Order: sequence, then C-alpha cells, then structure tokens
Amino acid sequence: MSVIDAPPAAAAPAAPPAAPPVPGYMAPPPHLPPGPRPPRRIPKPPVQLAPLTPAQAITRSVLITAVLLVFAFLVQVVVLSQLQHLESQQRLRDSFRAQLAAGTAPVSEADYTGKMLRSTSPVGILSIPQIGVSEVLVEGTDSDTLKTGAGHRRDTPLPGQPGISVLIGRAGAYGGPFSHIQELAPGDRFSVRTGQGKSTFEVIGVRYAGDPTPAALARGGSRLVLQSARGPAFAPSGVVYVDARLVSPVMDAGARWTTTGALPPEERALQADTREVWSLVFALQFLLAAHLGAAWARRRVGSRKTWLVGAPVVALAVLLAADRIVPLLPNVL
Repeated sequence: MSVIDAPPAAAAPAAPPAAPPVPGYMAPPPHLPPGPRPPRRIPKPPVQLAPLTPAQAITRSVLITAVLLVFAFLVQVVVLSQLQHLESQQRLRDSFRAQLAAGTAPVSEADYTGKMLRSTSPVGILSIPQIGVSEVLVEGTDSDTLKTGAGHRRDTPLPGQPGISVLIGRAGAYGGPFSHIQELAPGDRFSVRTGQGKSTFEVIGVRYAGDPTPAALARGGSRLVLQSARGPAFAPSGVVYVDARLVSPVMDAGARWTTTGALPPEERALQADTREVWSLVFALQFLLAAHLGAAWARRRVGSRKTWLVGAPVVALAVLLAADRIVPLLPNVL
C-alpha cells in the first residue's frame, strides 16, 4: 500500500475544558510562582455606625465620668490614702520630736505662744503594742484632720490630765490606725506621750452604743476613751468605745476654751463634714472643664495628641474630685 493509500492518523483526544476564571483573580505569569489562593468568602464591608445624637453623646460622657469617679474614689480610699497617711505621720513625728526637744510641745489648747492650736497640730504619740499602733495624735477630729492621724477632741483634756480625754481615729482609710481597738482586752496597757511626759493607761473594757458606761470619774482622776467605727472597714454601722483608766501619776490640767456645747458636730465620731461641699463643687467644675477641653482638643488636633496632654489633666481632676468626696463621708471611715 502506498503512502497515499494509507488511512489517516487518528486525531489526538481533545483537552478538557478549562475551569471558568474566578472573578477578580488573575493567573500569575508563567515565570512567577503561583500566588495565594483566592478567599472562599468575600469579606464583609465594615459596619458604619450611625453618629451619636447630642443627647447620646452627653449620656455617654456622663456615664464615663461617673465610672471614672467611682474608680478614682476606690483608688483614693484604698491605696493613695494609705500613702498620704504614711507621709503625714512621718512629717508630724519629726515636728513633734523637735517640739519635745525644744520644750515647746503643747500642753493645753494653745501653743507655747498662747495662740489656739490649729487643726492637725501634733499633740502626742499614742503607742498600743498589742495591736501594733504607733500614731502621732493631732488636734481636731473632723474628717480632713483625721486624714493625717488619730485626733484629740478639742473639748476634752489631753491624755494624762484630769478628766476624760477622747481620741478618735479611722478604722479603714488613711492608715486605719484604730481598725483593731475592739481587740483590746481588759488589763491591756498602752501609753501616750505628750509635752508633759509619758502617761500609762489600762483598758477597762470595750463597749458599743447602748452598753452601760463606766462609773463616774473620781475627782482629780483621769480616763481615756478611744473611738472608731464599728463594723466593716468601709461600711461603719456604729461607734466602738474603748475605756482606759490612768495608772500613772496625773499631769497638771491644761487650759481649755472649747466646751462640749461649742464643739462643731463635724468633730464628733461618725459625722460628715458638710462644710466641704463647696470644695467638691469646685473640683467637679474643674473636672467638667477638663472634660470639655479634651473633647474640643480631640476635634482640633486629633485623638493621639489629646490623650498625650489631656489624659493627665483629666486624671488629676478625677482624683481631686474623689478626694473631696471623702469629707462628706463619716470621719471614722
């Protein structure tokens, strides 16, 4: 058979049809490695939130400010107050030791120049080893004064002098120097050092509201009463009293001009100081101005620069407002 008469060669099998291209996908050139596989799902477009109305924006700002105030108050009372108490006690201890060395420590309601003692002036050192207390006593018992240390009530004599002396201290915040006085037992002894020397006291007993009081004090005798909050540290439910009698020689009496009737109610145990409400108003005004300034700066210069400069100012305003809330709470908190 000749070449001409040979049957035609069988046709090559047809190639399978190519898969349809994926929309948006371009095959890489032959000389480049294959690229990433196309996603199985097309990503959803970002959700565009509707802008807040003025009322919603104000509500959000108020809620954020309220949360910041509560948080700052807790930080102030639980943490920062303890540091402030340590600093105040160290300063008062140095001052009182210098007065003892110079013989100018107060022995009455006036200082050595005859001027009435101002609040927070150191008047003695209380030492109760049974509960680990070594506290510089200050004159005055209002809420702000008790931030620095346990206070001596102005209408009573100094410890060791004839009469009944009253000391009031906090049970939780600002060092909580009187947080464990209810653990003292009859017969426990402790001391108070004043400008007249060291006086030693012996505990008679612990009492609460409604309990019988000790017998009347004999003429020329001396007694000391410690007062603080009863119940949980930051939720007082009453006042605890620790009565102690003087077992060392009685000191000479010092002059007193403040009487029980003239004592301001803010200086009694478990009382708030409403005189400080205006300082809270000013602190809240400062906080509002800082908040509005931060909102204005965020629109003008952006969030990053506003956080850098405005955050410390707002934090300071919040802490200042939280500190001004403390005087409106019971002074033995």
